[in-house]
Amino acid sequence: MRRQDGYPAAVTVSHPAERSRDGRGWFERLAEEASNFTSSIAFYCFCLALVAAFVAVHAAGLPLVWQLLVGDIMTSVNLLLLALLKNSERRAERAVQHKLDSIAAALLEQSEGKTGKAHEDLRNAIRVEEEI
Repeated sequence: MRRQDGYPAAVTVSHPAERSRDGRGWFERLAEEASNFTSSIAFYCFCLALVAAFVAVHAAGLPLVWQLLVGDIMTSVNLLLLALLKNSERRAERAVQHKLDSIAAALLEQSEGKTGKAHEDLRNAIRVEEEI
């Protein structure tokens, strides 16, 4: 299957908000739940314990294997958080752009002296974060 510009469809990656019919695929739902967890006190305590373990392993002079293990765990958590952060950033970016487009269309419609679809789209865009 090819896109209109001739590139294979498999080469492109769609925006996270466009990957499913309702705008929220399994990864977006997972990212939302993980985002809620990572902003909790429980995750903060986990990270604090991980940093304490890192310091303790180095201070105790444990073998290099233990130092590498703790460092690898910290790196893994870091990479997972990066993926979640990027997903959250893309969803927020999409919501803001949708609102700006709706505002511009509604203002244009209003300046032409009519109200219609653009004003309805603007009302819907106000709640777009709940949907994306």
